[in-house]
Amino acid sequence: MSTDPTAVQPKPEHFVQSLERGLAVIRAFTAQQPSMTLSDVARVTGLTRAAARRFLLTLTDMGYVRTDGRMFALTPRVLELGYAYLSSAGLPEVAQPHLERLAAELRESSSVSVLDGDDVVYVARVPTSRIMHVAISVGTRFPAYATSMGRVLLAGLPENEIDAYLRRVEMRRLTAFTLTTPARLRAELERVAAQGWALVDQELEEGLRSVAAPIRDRDGRVVASVNVSAHASRSSVEDIRRDLLPPLLATASRIEADLDIARRASGLG
Repeated sequence: MSTDPTAVQPKPEHFVQSLERGLAVIRAFTAQQPSMTLSDVARVTGLTRAAARRFLLTLTDMGYVRTDGRMFALTPRVLELGYAYLSSAGLPEVAQPHLERLAAELRESSSVSVLDGDDVVYVARVPTSRIMHVAISVGTRFPAYATSMGRVLLAGLPENEIDAYLRRVEMRRLTAFTLTTPARLRAELERVAAQGWALVDQELEEGLRSVAAPIRDRDGRVVASVNVSAHASRSSVEDIRRDLLPPLLATASRIEADLDIARRASGLG
C-alpha cells in the first residue's frame, strides 16, 4: 500500500466532481483578474475549453456570471453564496458592534477574519480611513502568512496542520519586510502562540502595521481573529503595543463572551 503523501487520493463515492469544477470556475476570478476570457478560465482551472465553456454559460444562465461574448466576470449575485455562510455563522453580527466601538475608541480600522484554506477572509470590518492600496471589504482575502490575523489563526491550528501548511505554502515576497521562509514563519507562529497575539510590520504592504488577537470558542479553539490596522507614519511598533494592543485584547474577550451567549441562546451551547 502506498504511503506517498503526494499521491492523489481517490475521491469518496459521494463526491460530485461537476460541483467541484463549477466552484473552481467561480474561484478562478480574483481581484487581480476580475474578468477573463474562456481560455483564461480554462488555463487557471485546468479544465478543457469545452468544459470551461459549459460551466461559464451555466453560471451565466444562473446569474452568477456575466459576459459580453468574449470576457466573463462574476456578478454581485455570487455574494449570496458568502452571505449564506455569514448569516448562519453568527460571528459577523456578534462582532460588528464591538468593532465599531473599538474603531471609534482608537480611530483606526478594525476587522474580523476566519481562515479559509491558506488565506484569511474578512467577515466583518469597520474602516476609519483608507490605508492600503487595495480596498478591503467583507470577503477580501489575503495570504495568511503575511497578515497579523493569519498568523493568529495559523498559530491556533493543531501541530500537524501547521506542519502541512508550512510544507505547501508558497511564501512570496510582498514587501521588503515579508518573511519568506517556512523556518522563520514557524518560529514566529510559536511566538504568537506563546504571547497570544501577533504584530505584523509592513509585511503585507509597506506603510501598514497591524496587530491581531485570537477569538476562541468555549473549548479554547481559535475560530477567528480580530485586528487593528494603522499607518506606519503615525503609529510605531511600540505605539501599537502600548496603545492598541490592550483595547484589542479586551475587545477579543468581549466578542468571545457574546459568542458564547449567542451559542447558548441558539440551543447549541
